[in-house]
Amino acid sequence: MRDIEKGSTRREFLAAGAALGAVALARHGRAEVIEKAASRPSDQSSPSRRVVVGIMGISQKSGGGMARGTDLAHALLAIPGVDIAYVCDVDQRNVSHAIETVSKKLEKGSAPPKGVKDFRRILDDRSVDALAIAAPDHWHAPAAILACAAGKHVYVEKPCSHNAREGELLVEAAQKYRRLVQHGTQRRSWPAIREAVERLRAGDIGRVISASSYYWSARPTIGRGRQTDVPGWLDWNLWQGPAPRRAFHDNIVHYKWHCFWHWGTGECGNNGVHMIDLARWGLGIDYPNVVSCTGGKYRFSEDDQQTPDTSVVTFNFGDKLMTWENRSWAARTPMEADYDVLFAGEKGFLAIRGSGYAILDHKGKPLARGSGDGGDVSHMRNFIDAIRDGAPLNAPIDQGARSALLCHLGNISFRTSRTVHLDPQTHRISNDSEAAAMWGRQYEAGWEPRA
Repeated sequence: MRDIEKGSTRREFLAAGAALGAVALARHGRAEVIEKAASRPSDQSSPSRRVVVGIMGISQKSGGGMARGTDLAHALLAIPGVDIAYVCDVDQRNVSHAIETVSKKLEKGSAPPKGVKDFRRILDDRSVDALAIAAPDHWHAPAAILACAAGKHVYVEKPCSHNAREGELLVEAAQKYRRLVQHGTQRRSWPAIREAVERLRAGDIGRVISASSYYWSARPTIGRGRQTDVPGWLDWNLWQGPAPRRAFHDNIVHYKWHCFWHWGTGECGNNGVHMIDLARWGLGIDYPNVVSCTGGKYRFSEDDQQTPDTSVVTFNFGDKLMTWENRSWAARTPMEADYDVLFAGEKGFLAIRGSGYAILDHKGKPLARGSGDGGDVSHMRNFIDAIRDGAPLNAPIDQGARSALLCHLGNISFRTSRTVHLDPQTHRISNDSEAAAMWGRQYEAGWEPRA
């Protein structure tokens, strides 16, 4: 068995012909690219051109932990020639902390970022090239659409939308304004994962028929929240933004909003989208025919959580099958499957775990494996390279929106307690008015997203 990693080993592997069929990833958001064309204007094609970025969403999680926006800042600052001009959050406690944290990583002579509460101030600055969005789910598409309209490229965290309609609108906005929009499914930029998908395309396990994926974690209960006065450090009105107004409760900000349909997309949209995207990519499929989700709140049934803590979603594509299983209250044990996604083919299996993979025959005998770097840097570097010199995006928004759609369909099936059927032509929900009504949402007046 041989490790297939980066550098000369990877070149030897590719030269041997074992990983044929490079993955065709369409770069979205530029008309010339949609038509397969061409490089960016000459004044923006130089790799030495500095790229100026603002980051929306840098609040720490409740109980500590690095904010996702700060993670992205660190990844961006690992790339030469990137400036972080703004850090933005509605929690004023964390803005100064983020400025201090980012400033420690700056290149010599670079100015520290400005701290702002309203991300629209970033969009007003014509010197800013791109907006990175790490706010809650209900903000992802509306903020990204506004950024595209303001002439900014966008990195948007997963899932790219709070509902299916927002995904459609964001794809339309990227096309209309000719903006690059990268989705936060980082595995599409991890070297060994890209190599694994190439090996699937090359037929290393024969015709690929199914993919199984998991998310297992040990989250505690979110408890029962109390309606209280809004803390002085929080702009609750701006935090809610496009979502219709709700009273403040003390178990929403900064992370537990994931558990409420009004703002979040449950564990399926939160973490499941990573594995669902990877499974869909590896299978080479787009839209399912039938989606079914079963499960419930089985561990902490007396708290405020609305989303399932235990569930299984099945995606039927006619000739291929995908599943995703969620158990958010108990982590993986040594006796459980040692993979995140398992592809099953006519000749064997390809298992992905972390940033590596293994190929096995039908008896479980290992045949090959690969490993490589993970993290955020490679994904952000791809985004910056696309802005600078027209490199194709690894996770363009049309692909991100399709994977997010699968999460939304699973959630709709759970919430209606019914199997969801899609029209094969329109890829919309058919023959179920209640389920179809969940394709979009109501918005706070004045915040309706429009492409």
